[in-house]
Amino acid sequence: METNLKHRPVRLAIVGGGAAGLFAAAVAAERKIPCVILERKARLGSKVLMTANGRCNFTKDISPEAFIRDLAAGGERGDFAAAAIRELPPQKIIQGFRSLGVAVKRMPDGRMFPADGKAATIVHAFGDLLRDSEVPIVTNAPVTGLQPQKNGFIVATKNFTLWAENVLVATGGVSYPKLGSVGDGQDFARALGHRVVPYRAGLIGVETADPRVTRRAGQRFENGRARVFDGDGRLLFDYAGEVDCETFGLSGAAVYNAERWMEHWRRSGGAERRSAISTAALRREVEFANERVTVENPVPRPLKEAIVTIGGVSTEDVDPATMESRRVPGLYFAGEVLDIDGPTGGYNLTLAFATARRAVVSIASARRREV
Repeated sequence: METNLKHRPVRLAIVGGGAAGLFAAAVAAERKIPCVILERKARLGSKVLMTANGRCNFTKDISPEAFIRDLAAGGERGDFAAAAIRELPPQKIIQGFRSLGVAVKRMPDGRMFPADGKAATIVHAFGDLLRDSEVPIVTNAPVTGLQPQKNGFIVATKNFTLWAENVLVATGGVSYPKLGSVGDGQDFARALGHRVVPYRAGLIGVETADPRVTRRAGQRFENGRARVFDGDGRLLFDYAGEVDCETFGLSGAAVYNAERWMEHWRRSGGAERRSAISTAALRREVEFANERVTVENPVPRPLKEAIVTIGGVSTEDVDPATMESRRVPGLYFAGEVLDIDGPTGGYNLTLAFATARRAVVSIASARRREV
């Protein structure tokens, strides 16, 4: 039997089937861009399924400008993703999920969840869309390397190689490695000449042996608060929110956001800019159940437990208007693989969605490569 097949590359290979990869594939399907998802684990959206304790706080219903302001932490700004957020503000994300048949629930502070409180509802909505759009999905297929060619990329896995005109790396950070975030995307970027900012734990609990905390292990306090003070008692950060007491110490939204603020403060040279205050001089106070616990020199939990990774592919090597690499044409990045992060409360999924959309829209508007 004779065939007349002409071998051509796929327009877009998406490496990673998490929040950014799923959203990218959905946008590609909408814009009729042939694409394929390559996911290292056996199922899609593993980390999405565990967000917000399995409830999936997928965005926060606030204005894009308020959202962008909230990304700033400890002297660092949220400018890199600003254009992407303005193009895909929280209201559009909410409308998008509703259009997929997902009933949503808004909390008093603007946090948005699927109405049934199940993260699986969000993942299934993506799965149904990609199935109906006939988007190919290959699971159990960890990518082992990316090789730029004159006419695209060779995307290698253990069992096969794929020819792609463009590649979007959406492999996430390095926390929760059992769910597939093992830093391979950052390794690909580094091998291709990109800078990778050292990893830090973001949105992480802290350890303390204070008996007022440990004797309440397992208890959650919705009306808690976390503050950070300098050595002279000046208030640097203040956040009201959930505080959880754990056997190891403290967690919850207030604690997570305070730790993120402190990490960015350290990284951005806050000690030099704020009257030479040393990091050791910072003091955190956490309030819950009429208790005020001082945690000096807080020890964060391990990076593998962090809700989000601080660090990753340097944004200096990526064009914020397109999410395309400044070093390798046709190579794009989205989500937590980049050195971008936000506070807890729907910000990080929104960042993943918005940067993924920006990348795919850029590919859609770019001239197709000669192959």
